Amino acid sequence: MLQIDLWKRVLIWLVCVTGLLLALPNAFYTRVEQANDAAIEIIAKGETPERLEIVDQWPSWMPSSLVNLGLDLRGGAHLLAEVKVADVYAARMDAMWPEVREALRPERATVGTFRRQPGPEDQIRLKISKPEGMSRALELVRGLATPVTSLTGAGAMDIEASADGDILTIQLSDAEKLASDDRTVRQSLEIVRRRIDEVGTREPTIQRQGADRILIQVPGIGSASELKKIIGTTAQLTFSPVVGRGSDADANPGVGNKVVPSLDEPGVYFTIESAPVVTGEDLVDAQPAFDQNGRPAVNFRFNTSGARRFGDYTAENIGSPFAIVLDDEVVSAPVIQSHIPGGSGIITGNFTIEESTNLAVLLRAGALPAGLEFLEERTIGPELGQDSIDAGKIATIVAFVAVLVFMMLSYGLFGVFANVALILNIALIFGMLSLIGGTLTLPGIAGIVLTVGMAVDANVLVFERIREELKAGRGPARSIEEGYAKALSAILDANVTTFITAVILFAMGSGPVRGFAITLGLGIMTSVFTAIFVTRVMIVMWFERRRPKTIEV
Repeated sequence: MLQIDLWKRVLIWLVCVTGLLLALPNAFYTRVEQANDAAIEIIAKGETPERLEIVDQWPSWMPSSLVNLGLDLRGGAHLLAEVKVADVYAARMDAMWPEVREALRPERATVGTFRRQPGPEDQIRLKISKPEGMSRALELVRGLATPVTSLTGAGAMDIEASADGDILTIQLSDAEKLASDDRTVRQSLEIVRRRIDEVGTREPTIQRQGADRILIQVPGIGSASELKKIIGTTAQLTFSPVVGRGSDADANPGVGNKVVPSLDEPGVYFTIESAPVVTGEDLVDAQPAFDQNGRPAVNFRFNTSGARRFGDYTAENIGSPFAIVLDDEVVSAPVIQSHIPGGSGIITGNFTIEESTNLAVLLRAGALPAGLEFLEERTIGPELGQDSIDAGKIATIVAFVAVLVFMMLSYGLFGVFANVALILNIALIFGMLSLIGGTLTLPGIAGIVLTVGMAVDANVLVFERIREELKAGRGPARSIEEGYAKALSAILDANVTTFITAVILFAMGSGPVRGFAITLGLGIMTSVFTAIFVTRVMIVMWFERRRPKTIEV
């Protein structure tokens, strides 16, 4: 009749103890967090007495996973950035100019000489000396077109070529611009995520908003300006041939060239070719280092194709200056002394150690394909976060105490069993959040408060069923057994439908909605477990020990 196998009892209590152990570090949040951070620093930078002392604040044999606190609880930085997708059009045209030049050169007898003309940045405008060869020029240029790689642009080509007298105009097609915009935003989103992950912050929120905007929320970071320094730099690294050097920022560079300032030498400007030999996209690694004079620098290494182009150029241009350009500033312009076949090198400059480390992080994460314009920025201080935590604590405690008192007054000893299960239920929620590395937000606290109220619903159903069985004249053991059996279907129906709602909220929602859905979903699972198994095993153990002739619920 009223029996639970020994192995089931052991398993139930084992789950409860495991949940309590996983939740325990959150009761010593600051101490455990400091120990975890020190352990990470030891792995990255080595042992020091101070770090070892901090690590010893928390026993190594104890669980050390914590519930991550969201931006609204911990404080941090909030940014809304717009991706300047049009920047990519000009870069595409500059990169395409060498291909156009190489395609037209063999046909000079037909099209004559050609020269690039000033025009919009997102176009290539060519003037050819033999207008009668324009049809051949159009044929050659259109042969460079490739199909648009997107579902919306199926069947369209990436470039369009048109003629007006002796002027040949090349530009991206509308379908390619749409596909390029989407790729640019997706790439920017991924690179922002990589840059923030490199810094090691906990549980950032990085998501796309609308067609060309990115929402970035990073808990625990000092300020929005600090976050902008990490992600705001495009880190566009190029290795470009030097055409000239001077002191006039407004000098005419000529078509296909541009004037950029020197980073180390104020007042010095370099004229470089717009089409680089190698770009940062060919980088596979970048690490902070020191040059031969002991000054901070950055070592870099190219992939196979980048190494080949870099090696070929250095072999053909020994004795010529070569500019290393970062975000349209010349970091260094060394003279090529010899062939560099290995595809690796070093960027030197007036760096501090911190600047060389940050530059290496930016280069490793990759270059942003376009600039970011920050439309909204907020720094949420820890005082606001602490206010949110305190308000959440008060709400949870009030709800918790009210439910405990109600259950004791309504169901006596059985209410005490339900209250013990409720305490275990809260511990299991925090244990599971710690285990999966979940983030607790203010709406997440609301989910826990709601769970506190819902957690006793299953016990109320069971206890009312037991009352009905007792009124029908059945004995204590039979009443308890029938109460659980008859209440099971109602408990499962109610909780399964609510759990489905939580899953839909998590799948369709974002940000705060997801935080609420996570705690609600976990709370439903732990509530069903504690109501069906934990309270039952407590009642069975009490009944076996006391063997009461009558019971009151």
